[in-house]
Amino acid sequence: MEDRRRDVPNRRRGRRKKTKARSAMSIVSRVLKTLGTVVLSVFLIVIITSCIFATVLTIYVLNFADTTSTVSLDQAADSNISRFLYENPDYDEKDPASQQYKLYYALRNQSRHILWTDIENIPQHVQDAFVYSEDERFYQHDGIDFKRTIGAFVNIFIPLYPGRQGGSTITQQTIKNVTGDKEAAGIQGIERKVREIFRTINVEKTNRKEDILQCYLNIIPLGTSKHDIAGVQAAANFYYGKDIKDVDLAEAASLAAMTTAPAAYNPLEGGKENYIRRKVCLDKMLENGAISEDEHDQALNEKIKIVGNFDFSSATVYDDETKDQGVTDYFMDEALTEAENRISKYYGITIEEASQRLFNGGFNIYTTVDYNLQKKLEKGMQNPANFTAYSLAEDNLMSASIAMDYTGNVKAVVGSRNAKKEMRVFNTATQGVRSPGSTIKPIASYAPALEQNLITWSTIFKDSPIVVKDDKGKDIQWPDNYSETGGHNWSNQNMYTWQMLAQSKNTAPAQLIQKLTPEYSYNFLKEKLDITTLEETDAHIYSGVTVGGLTNGTHLEELVGAYMIFGNGGRKYEVSYISSIEDASGKVIYEKPDGYKQAISESTAYIMNRMMQNVVNDSTGTGRNAKLITTDLVAKTGTSTEWKDLTFVGCTPDYVSGVWIGYDNHKQIPTQSYYNSDQLWKNLFGEYFESEPDKTFTMPDSVVKTKYCRTTGLVASKTCGNTAEGYFKKSELSKVCNH
Repeated sequence: MEDRRRDVPNRRRGRRKKTKARSAMSIVSRVLKTLGTVVLSVFLIVIITSCIFATVLTIYVLNFADTTSTVSLDQAADSNISRFLYENPDYDEKDPASQQYKLYYALRNQSRHILWTDIENIPQHVQDAFVYSEDERFYQHDGIDFKRTIGAFVNIFIPLYPGRQGGSTITQQTIKNVTGDKEAAGIQGIERKVREIFRTINVEKTNRKEDILQCYLNIIPLGTSKHDIAGVQAAANFYYGKDIKDVDLAEAASLAAMTTAPAAYNPLEGGKENYIRRKVCLDKMLENGAISEDEHDQALNEKIKIVGNFDFSSATVYDDETKDQGVTDYFMDEALTEAENRISKYYGITIEEASQRLFNGGFNIYTTVDYNLQKKLEKGMQNPANFTAYSLAEDNLMSASIAMDYTGNVKAVVGSRNAKKEMRVFNTATQGVRSPGSTIKPIASYAPALEQNLITWSTIFKDSPIVVKDDKGKDIQWPDNYSETGGHNWSNQNMYTWQMLAQSKNTAPAQLIQKLTPEYSYNFLKEKLDITTLEETDAHIYSGVTVGGLTNGTHLEELVGAYMIFGNGGRKYEVSYISSIEDASGKVIYEKPDGYKQAISESTAYIMNRMMQNVVNDSTGTGRNAKLITTDLVAKTGTSTEWKDLTFVGCTPDYVSGVWIGYDNHKQIPTQSYYNSDQLWKNLFGEYFESEPDKTFTMPDSVVKTKYCRTTGLVASKTCGNTAEGYFKKSELSKVCNH
């Protein structure tokens, strides 16, 4: 018994040890399980994240694959030219020989020296010098050297070798030089590289190695710090005074030594560095078996004679579309400015850089010009007989004119009566700021009021002034009506809306602006119709938005552009001279959007259109001299204070156009010596617009032509006996007279 009792504590101690051991094992097990779970979770997260990243990257890359077009090497021979094109009006899609687009104007950097030569004229040792120094596996790979490409990608983020050559093969460099797509840093650099890879694959599939090398050797930059030289032919002419076919091995290696940084490594300015790199080139040629050791040593030790000028007499004269084309016309100037802005925005570069790219070539710009109308308008503006019936001893009256379609595509523009002698001169139509006079009325008072249902076709106005305060705070009656003899010229008679507009009375717009407020009209012009010349003061005074006495005036281009709403259902499109732009690869980098602002309703637009028809068709209309025979014309005349500006804006079914005349020093126009603006418009545009396809405007379903009561101005009842016809919104038909 005693022995068993003494053994009990020992057994208990043993159980406690086992319990502690099991507890320790349990803790370790839980730790290991937890650790395993964490490791597994991290592993799964990494796998899932990697899959997501790979998927996103794949989609990202495939997006470039889907949207990247093939670069055409056929265009590389003249890739230093940018072409502005216009749609051929005689194009016949059934005729294979018919061209859809014709050349309007070509741009070339006149300071850039480039002479194309075929590969047969380039000696083998010249070809080898560039191949083995730039891309020794050129004839073996399919356009991409992935080892070099990966290295270039890494170098974008980790610039371990700041001066290191990129991963571009000769094919990739060719594409880069043809397209001008050269972004190197950050995300843009990656995107460019992806585009380049897919383009390279496509080019290699569709072109022989000889064609790729020929293109490369003809456009590679080989200039100095002062001279822009491209291609081996022009470089041989400049540096050695000979054709490329006569260049020896040492000279060839000297040219190939320049490629990384021509301005620093050319033999004229960087002789020592050029020699060092010439040796590298010759070493590569020897290593690849292109030359023997004797040839290597002889070429390395040869003293090259450098000429360094463009006096080589056998050089081919550069002859292309830019030859003898003369200065740009006014339309081309505007298209050039817009192209620079579009290219600048697309690439995120300055206007100056965009201009340089454009002149360096490779772009196709599709313009909106109507070539025949542009040329006719230029001749018309230079013909004194269109402006005056008399032979004047001194005729220095200025003028500007413009025409566009109803989606804002400018068809013709001329900024002066004189023949254009320089590129990018002042264009009065787009840059001049002059008073629009009464042409402001349809867009600033009548249309907004009709849109707000403040008036109808036949609302009755009294031809009387409103009371406003003058500069001294005194109440005055304002405004006066237009009068050749001066004076207030108020009739105090009742007149309908359409009559007020046709006769250009100032009193009705003043009464409307009083209801709308100048601020409302100001915002309408600025926000809805894109008038950019307005000043804040114009939002607080009556004269500007009522009779055109704006602080600055308007550009004729913007004024005419605002009138498009009266011929297209109230839609305001952006005014433009270009429909699209393609880069050297054929990729569309800009296309005019179809978007528009609905400035006024379709019904308001058409009723305004019909009211403005009376400006031309009514015997009392101020624009009656512009009336056409077969084509519908709606319009408005404008005369500024003391007849310093005369303006006419007209809408035919296919075009909206305008003309302005005046003097540079804002003196009064002698109207007894010159045609009025309506007759001038007809002289310039009438004949051309008579032949346009459409003859009338289409009335929308929201408008009806019906009778109105001549006594009340309301829609006539069935029993009303004193009526006339007008145009009304369907929503207004319930408001009838009680006669």
